[in-house]
Amino acid sequence: MGGASRYQAAGIIDVSERTLKRWRSECGTVVEDQRPQAAQGRQPHQLTHEEEQTILNTCHRPEYQSLPPSQIVPLLADNGVYLASESSFYRVLKKHHQQHPRGRTKARRTVPAPTSFTATGPNQVWSWDSVPQRH
Repeated sequence: MGGASRYQAAGIIDVSERTLKRWRSECGTVVEDQRPQAAQGRQPHQLTHEEEQTILNTCHRPEYQSLPPSQIVPLLADNGVYLASESSFYRVLKKHHQQHPRGRTKARRTVPAPTSFTATGPNQVWSWDSVPQRH
């Protein structure tokens, strides 16, 4: 009856308590972890390859190629066409490395961190927001 509780043991080896419980067989011996060999299951509503290709083909059409999915999906809906949700469009584009600024949007830019200045006396550092207010 000695030793750590299952909860404490799971915390020590950084797994869930349920995983630790699954590692024990009916007779109490520890079995090998089967997670690395487990086959990845297919999600029931996962898009097929053909559906993904339809989304990509739609995004490549001239009338949609400069638009983001947030505009493509409503335009398709106006025409009575539903291929997938907006988030699915984004997910497919990202999966195929096509999630980049579309249309007239500019590419992301890195902004340098602001430099800080230290004043050692009055009127040494001026900034756009350091102008005194007059009452």
